[in-house]
Amino acid sequence: MKKGLLKSGKFAIVGALAFALTACGSGGNKDAGKGASSSPASSQSAAAEGYKPKKPIQIIAPSGAGGGWDKTARSIAKVLGETKLVNQPITVENKPGGGGAVFLASYVAEDAGNDYKLFVSSPPILVNNLKKEGNSPFGYKDVTPLAGLTEDFGAIAVAADSKYKDLKSLLDDLKADPKSVTIAGGSAPGSMDHIIAVLPAYKYGVDPKTVKYLSYDGGGEALTALLGGNAQAIGTDVSSLGEYLKAGKIRILAVSAPERLGGDFKDIPTMKEQGVDAEFLIWRGIFGPKNMSAEAKGYWEAKMKELSESDVWKQELAANAWAGSFKNAADFTAYLGEQEKLVKDTLTALGMAK
Repeated sequence: MKKGLLKSGKFAIVGALAFALTACGSGGNKDAGKGASSSPASSQSAAAEGYKPKKPIQIIAPSGAGGGWDKTARSIAKVLGETKLVNQPITVENKPGGGGAVFLASYVAEDAGNDYKLFVSSPPILVNNLKKEGNSPFGYKDVTPLAGLTEDFGAIAVAADSKYKDLKSLLDDLKADPKSVTIAGGSAPGSMDHIIAVLPAYKYGVDPKTVKYLSYDGGGEALTALLGGNAQAIGTDVSSLGEYLKAGKIRILAVSAPERLGGDFKDIPTMKEQGVDAEFLIWRGIFGPKNMSAEAKGYWEAKMKELSESDVWKQELAANAWAGSFKNAADFTAYLGEQEKLVKDTLTALGMAK
């Protein structure tokens, strides 16, 4: 059984035309071998041998409390502390603003060589760097990717009393009159929730630029709009919808996973099951500064692998409805490069690429 959400073992996310933000394959584990090998993995392991942090560590969540970044940062800090994988105190600090762009600008300018300040991120680090309006001049190449840790998926949901019982009925109305349906999301135009909201419509033959998308400051506000009748549907990450689904407040029409999810979402069909060739992966990972020392990079990469294998981390995955998917630094960096291309294609289709 796949860790977290998925019912089966490892899978590869297959890109569906230009729109799907998908993985380029599951990350392999880094060999920790010693000796004369000149491979990057072996060199990194050798550099990390004997390294230990000498002062407290900060993990930054570039958002307010309660969101996916905040939960990820606090879960990492909790597991590293409880398992005693790290010998120094770890604190989590929230730095909201601009979907992570405000923090990233200060981090690149002020902490380029600070081995003691890490941060968590997800696709907005790519989106913000590529979109035309409200963009950030900085992206993943301005920092050091250390490890990919979790996967989440997109979902389209409606209020429990909505006339829409399946994804196609919603899409048929959108195709007939795109302005007749308002879809809410908790991110700015061009960001993740917007992409989730328009993805199935685009794959169904609707021009994504014609879809009426209402942007709210966070998923909570978007859900309030949905339940208050100000939107007919919402596009967001599925892990944020569990409590509303269990309370009978919403109906989830589809998830953007490659196969059905487990747990509370086991009865929700995928977009592909309903004839819409769309998948959307939301990864979350941890990063360090651009000029991080080789010793610190190797140390954190190894610690993240140990964290991903611990029972305490698996409990955090289950509690947050995440799927675990460890990618080492090299695989994570390659993955980001592939997804960056897909993000740019997506924003181009929306007329939002810079």
